[in-house]
This record gives sequence, structure tokens and C-alpha cells, in this order.
Amino acid sequence: MIELKSASELETLNRANCVVHRALSAVREAAVPGVSTFELDELAEQIVRDSGGEPAFKGYRGFPATLCTSINDVIVHGIPSKAARLRSGDILSVDCGVVLDGFYGDAAITVEVGEVGEDAQRLIAITRQCLNDAVQQVRPGGHIGDLGAAVQQRAEPAGYGVVREFVGHGIGRALHEDPQIPNYGVSGRGQLMKPGLVIAIEPMITVGSWRVRVDDDGWTARTEDGRLAAHFEYSVAVTSDGHRVLGLEEQ
Repeated sequence: MIELKSASELETLNRANCVVHRALSAVREAAVPGVSTFELDELAEQIVRDSGGEPAFKGYRGFPATLCTSINDVIVHGIPSKAARLRSGDILSVDCGVVLDGFYGDAAITVEVGEVGEDAQRLIAITRQCLNDAVQQVRPGGHIGDLGAAVQQRAEPAGYGVVREFVGHGIGRALHEDPQIPNYGVSGRGQLMKPGLVIAIEPMITVGSWRVRVDDDGWTARTEDGRLAAHFEYSVAVTSDGHRVLGLEEQ
């Protein structure tokens, strides 16, 4: 069931997302060659807790960390580790969730580590634009299919794959709510968007095949062909006259 949020609930969701973006900004600055993803996770958790929030992912279905840290061919759900040290040329996707005053925030970025090749830079730029294109489709009277169609129209003509196995989602008092937000679709189809709907839009784009394989840990999802992937995410509210990307006001 889809739950539309009130104005006061949207403000709480915005505060939760402000904490998420605060943590992601710190991680972006700290993601340099030699640092471990475990150290980045510790940094993010400290920021979340100092801000009055709780890590939303830690303990969720047994996930052990505050962040998902996904390096190179890992699409999503990479587990932070002391052994996983960043190297120049890596790309790192970082997903962070926070619960604050009973409401959830969720966002993700992909960052360059040191000197990154042109192929990786282009992938990151296209994936970020996929997110921006989808956000621009969020409006009253629009359809969920508009979002996935926008992602496909940006990624696929540029030669990239759009991951199907993982999707965005509604967000509010739970981390994952209805509706699901696929990164593929047909404009004009799917759930109608109404003011008060809050959704996490998160395109996952690959250099090669969009197909996925999951490691034995049950979490780490990689590209089937071992090529690069990138991931960006915003939590976005449908407003009476358009949309609002939550958590960016203080940036």
C-alpha cells in the first residue's frame, strides 16, 4: 500500500536525508587511495550517530554495516572490510541509509578514487545524469514508468546497460515501501504519482551486461561480466507543483 506523507512528515524525511548527505559528503572526501572501506564505514556511522540518527542498513536483514561500499564491478550491497583498501583508478559506489525520528533517508553516490580512466569517468557522468533525468520526471500526474523510461533513454543509446534485478522504492516510516521504482519502463504507464509520495530513485548502470551475479556472502552483487558499474540515488518527494530532492538544502 502506498502511503502519502504530510507536510510535517516530509520535513522529518528531509532531516533524515540531510544526515545521509552529510555522511556521504564526508565519505567522498575520505575516499582516497589506501583507505579501507571499513574506515569509511566507521566515519559514516560516527556522523550519523552524532547527528542524532541511527544507521538504517546495519542489522537490516543481517547486513553488518552502515554503508554499502561497492568497488568497480560491484553494483550494490558491497560489505565494508578492513581488507578492502581503495586504489587509484577505482570507482566506489557508496549507499547510506539513516533513520531519524522514525523516518528513513536513503541516497547513494559513486566517487572516483585517485586518477580514474576516461571510461570510468564517462560511466559516472552518465549514471548521474540518468538520476537527474528521472528526477525531472517526478511530478503530480506523472507515472512511475516515466522514470525508468528516462533512465533507459539516457543510458542505452550511450551504450550502457540498465540493471533490472534491483530497483528503487518508496520510502518513509520503512526503508522500503511501495511502489517499486524500476530503472526501465514505458512512459505513461505504471502507478500515478500524487503529492506526498516519496520515492528513492536509484539508477544502476553498467559498462557491459546489465546481468548480475551475487557472491557467496549473499549480499555483494556484481556485474556478470566483471565490467564496471555505477550507482546514484536520491530520495524525492512529489509536491503539488513538481518535486523536491530531500536532504540537499544544507549542501
